[in-house]
Amino acid sequence: MLIPILIVVYIVIALTMVVSLLLNGIRPSKTLAWLLAIFTIPVGGVLFYLLFGRNRRKNKMFSLKDNFALRNERFHGTCIPNISQGKEKTTELIHKTAKCPVTCENGLTLLKDGKNTFESIFEALESASEHIHLQYYIFEDGLLAEKLLEIFERKIAHNVTIRLLYDGIGSYSLSKKYLKRLKEMGVETAQFLPFRFGRFLSSLNYRNHRKIIVVDNKIGFTGGINISDKYLKGDPSLGKWHDTHLKIEGEAVDFLNEIFVTDWYLASGKKVDMSNFRVQKNTGKHFPLQIVPSGPDDDFDVMEQAYFSLINSAEDYLYIINPYIIPNHAILQGLETAALSGVDVRLLMSSSTDIKLVDWCVRAYFESYLKAGIKIYLYPDGFLHSKVMLCDDEVVSIGTANLDNRSLQQNYEAQVFVYDGDLCQQMKSDFLKDCSKSAVLEDHEAYSKRPWVRKLVEGMAKLMSPLL
Repeated sequence: MLIPILIVVYIVIALTMVVSLLLNGIRPSKTLAWLLAIFTIPVGGVLFYLLFGRNRRKNKMFSLKDNFALRNERFHGTCIPNISQGKEKTTELIHKTAKCPVTCENGLTLLKDGKNTFESIFEALESASEHIHLQYYIFEDGLLAEKLLEIFERKIAHNVTIRLLYDGIGSYSLSKKYLKRLKEMGVETAQFLPFRFGRFLSSLNYRNHRKIIVVDNKIGFTGGINISDKYLKGDPSLGKWHDTHLKIEGEAVDFLNEIFVTDWYLASGKKVDMSNFRVQKNTGKHFPLQIVPSGPDDDFDVMEQAYFSLINSAEDYLYIINPYIIPNHAILQGLETAALSGVDVRLLMSSSTDIKLVDWCVRAYFESYLKAGIKIYLYPDGFLHSKVMLCDDEVVSIGTANLDNRSLQQNYEAQVFVYDGDLCQQMKSDFLKDCSKSAVLEDHEAYSKRPWVRKLVEGMAKLMSPLL
């Protein structure tokens, strides 16, 4: 008697999912794939759909619109950067989808690799007099975590409020002992979508990949660097980790703080009063920039559209540094179209990644790139973890978002689009130097003759690309 009841329950659940797919599915091909999985893989198809297939934009866990209303009241203007008309369309797109205008009165410091970044971060934290906000995808025990603990203790003694937000999966290894020390010290902590039985089906696939620090609403940091000692000591298998980070001073820091406060509320249920935070203006050189937050609760695929727009605006060159370039159809079409139209498109990535399956999936697209005339550079000295895009000596994009389905549609990310020719040329020079040290792939015919076993492995890995 029990088995027939279970079968009926399963059929009801499956039919409910089918209705949900038909009502909320965005891409017909993806909807069809999930329908086939549900009906051809008993139980497993349903579980996979619950984990990876639901359209989060139609079933929002949290809406940012009301929370961002405060920002519009606090910020009273935008500026127009000195860029071409095509790039102006990108700024307008970001303004409409991410609700973030271009701000001009900002100071900007480019930080490369762990040593320089953490020296700058520690100096800023020591200057705090009101509050310190930190959020990280990966926060690990180690030398850096201990150094932060020392600074927190000193600042709390001077009545500085400290809030730390960490991702439930990315920071899964963070010890209970360390968290206990933070709590005893007076640091407020919150875990973003913790891995808990009964909730993991709805939250496992959606992670907070942001790396943000805000000090007194005056100084902000964001980029690719996590709190991990591998940025100081390197990795036994990959060597030194290379990454890019930004220190921001001025108006845009208010936007970084808004992102943190929003995520803090989502994770902790506690609201932070932003009315006491003063919007700062930088008095030095001004860098026009936009903060681009994105996540599965947005009305649109904000990060995918921002990247897609910048790719399509390229006229002279498009240089990309990213460890995880696993493009969906739109991004792949954009890159190929740019290259076939005469744009110098170059991809710089490590000769190997930290996850073998991902490495195979990344390489599965190499043949398509080379056929379109895209040059691929494989950096041999350590692991490149930067998420950088350079376009036409006009725009630099630096932040947390990879060029894969997870970053473009599922993770909570934060990217910075900087509209400054000098910075772009500086980073372009560094890019070309790194390319000169790298192995270059540009011969499509030669690459297409690689062993069939490699092609087979890459093809199998490519099937997993929507989940990576």
